[in-house]
Amino acid sequence: MFESRRRFMRHTAAIALLVAGVAAVATSLAQSPNGKWWPGYGNGADNSRYFASRQINKSNVNQLQVAWNYQYGDTSFGPLVVRGAIYGRGRNGSLVAIDAKTGKEVWIRENMNGMTNRSMNYWESADGREQRLIFAMNSLLQELDARTGKSIMSFGTNGVVDLRVGLDGRDSATIGNIQSNTPGEVFENLIILGSATGEGYMSPPGDIRAYDVRDGKLVWTFHTVPRPGEFGYDTWPKDAWKYVGGVNNWGEMTIDARRGIAYIPLGSPTYDFYGADRIGANLFGTSIVALDARTGKRRWHFQLVHHDLWDMDPSAAPQLTTIRHNGRNRDVVVVTSKNTWLYVFDRETGDPIWPIEERPVPKSEMPGEESWPTQPYPTNPPPFSRQSFTVDDISPYLSPDEAETFRKRLLAATNKGLFTPISFADTVHVPTSNGGVLFGGAASDPTGSVYVVAHDNPGILRLLRPGENAGRGGGGAPAPPAGQVVYQQNCQTCHGADRLGIDSGAPPLIYAAADPASNIIAGAPRFDAAAIRTVVGAGKGRMPAMPHLTSADVDGLVTYLTAVPGGGRGQGGQGGGGRGGRGAPAGSGAPPELIAGSGSVSTRQDTPGGRGRGALRYPDGVPQYEQPVINEYNTVGNRIKPPYTSIVKYDLNVPSIKWSIGFGDDPALAARGITGTGMPAILNGIIVTQSGLVFGAGRDNQIRAWDSDTGKQLWSSRFGGNFVGSPVMYEMDGRQYLLVPAAGSAGGGRGAVPATPGAAAPMGWVAYALPAK
Repeated sequence: MFESRRRFMRHTAAIALLVAGVAAVATSLAQSPNGKWWPGYGNGADNSRYFASRQINKSNVNQLQVAWNYQYGDTSFGPLVVRGAIYGRGRNGSLVAIDAKTGKEVWIRENMNGMTNRSMNYWESADGREQRLIFAMNSLLQELDARTGKSIMSFGTNGVVDLRVGLDGRDSATIGNIQSNTPGEVFENLIILGSATGEGYMSPPGDIRAYDVRDGKLVWTFHTVPRPGEFGYDTWPKDAWKYVGGVNNWGEMTIDARRGIAYIPLGSPTYDFYGADRIGANLFGTSIVALDARTGKRRWHFQLVHHDLWDMDPSAAPQLTTIRHNGRNRDVVVVTSKNTWLYVFDRETGDPIWPIEERPVPKSEMPGEESWPTQPYPTNPPPFSRQSFTVDDISPYLSPDEAETFRKRLLAATNKGLFTPISFADTVHVPTSNGGVLFGGAASDPTGSVYVVAHDNPGILRLLRPGENAGRGGGGAPAPPAGQVVYQQNCQTCHGADRLGIDSGAPPLIYAAADPASNIIAGAPRFDAAAIRTVVGAGKGRMPAMPHLTSADVDGLVTYLTAVPGGGRGQGGQGGGGRGGRGAPAGSGAPPELIAGSGSVSTRQDTPGGRGRGALRYPDGVPQYEQPVINEYNTVGNRIKPPYTSIVKYDLNVPSIKWSIGFGDDPALAARGITGTGMPAILNGIIVTQSGLVFGAGRDNQIRAWDSDTGKQLWSSRFGGNFVGSPVMYEMDGRQYLLVPAAGSAGGGRGAVPATPGAAAPMGWVAYALPAK
């Protein structure tokens, strides 16, 4: 039907093409109301990543084959599947609607870079007549009609709600990009949102806010840093809410729809690694809070880390399951963490199912710091990853020289185990802030089984003294260029000293290897000046805006980051619009009849982040505290004995770990015949099915299926595109599909798996299904 219609439309005027295309979209979606869908980031508000179907099972999973693939697909964004349509990212940053049965494009909204980039939300009215996609773009909350891709102009003011407005105590004009990459959750007619406040001193507060889906009006706010008179205010210095930031839900949240409870993990206060300006336990930092989803009122909370100095914030969705405990069924919520424990609570009361003990921990030696003397230690279930890192844990696969160099460094660092406060000296950080379970790393079934993607990823880091920069000069060495100093002080922590990114997933800023066919030289910049200025000014993803940088700072940084090795011109310097820094043209290249619109419905007409204000100062009446920062995350996960990343299954009815397996294979070790190691720093999730299967793709370009009872691998298939995120699953017209939303390119950067020459592995999104009957 669509092909004949499109052939006819090519001979009509452009406006007629668009109208006809939109009509076709509405018809297509209306014809497919039945099926089993994937309606949210983690398959619904409970974020269980559980799919209730038995069609693909242990006996036939090895018969899975490619049903279709979409070559223009993009990765890292979790598609939604509703009413026969898949909504995701593709075609150079566009938002696309795809026919879930065929992989054919239905509509395309171009130029959507800047929108929530891990996924979005779907809402429909009780009668199904209204179907909306909800997301933020450059911190402007907005909605599209899911059937047409057109903006909902009745939402908010001129189609948007500015998320920077309404954070009391802060001037919205000084706030840069604040939207989280994670989309929040829909409950009834509310969209409940967290934020990405940034990780610097005096960043914005992480208030949880709920808006009416229909008109965008603010319904409730929960202050994560309490105001005077609110519970928890006395766990902070006086008026800390005026300058302390963070304590935000930048990761996932979970809704128990039947009870109307939102379980929201909250991050650490800023600054993450030094807290002289926030003496106290710091509620609700690094906590799980249970809120009434309709009113935002606190029902209960539990603080996982008091006065967090390690950036131990939980970010994966709490898991809802039912366990057998003391002879009766109990509905529980399971909170995962970076510190390798599961925290298991009664959903209604917040009572721990097993005792959690307060135990003494090492004291900070930093001037002005008052670390908390005890921390919570769960007694059950057992931890899923290692909580210490000594020379006995160094990988046997390092070269002798590398192993010895690292051994000396490890022995010289302060290493007192879990909760060792970071100081001006090298400190072993284990588990690190990029270890444990991260966003997307938890799943469960209804009967007490919980699965985690566990990262063994220790680090060695230190705090810098006032006036010190991360440059390794000194001793008469020439002073580095001004832009390099700005980079070392503000960017190196995430992007690495060599600008190739780090194991935590920060993208590379230069090309690691030459690509003569594309006229790219090794070391050439991946982003041009305009892209760098935009991201520094407004922030992007986990990277906050940097309003403290002056115009001269930004000019120097741009010069440093766009320089080509040897002074040549090379390729490099591509625009930052496309995924992976590869650049994107203004349009999508899609047929004009499919284009439903372009970009955000509105923009904020001001300078992002208040450029040129210089360093932030504490409010009047507050001491001007020193503001030390860490030198770099310096994760050293590939120097620990494998596995680097594992899938771990818990049976909480016991409770015990039932099995643990490496998630993917490290390509360098696999080339030496060493497998089962897991890939370092996998930010990928899994699916659990009713039929007893676990599906996941571990950054080595293979999708695998394991037996959920034993962890035994039953099937695998190779795909060609770079993949970050989680697979999704749906059932349509009686056929079950497994979708791997990989990119239409092989990607690159540290740890990337190169494309296999001559391989027939499909690129882009790949949908698998059993052979059609």
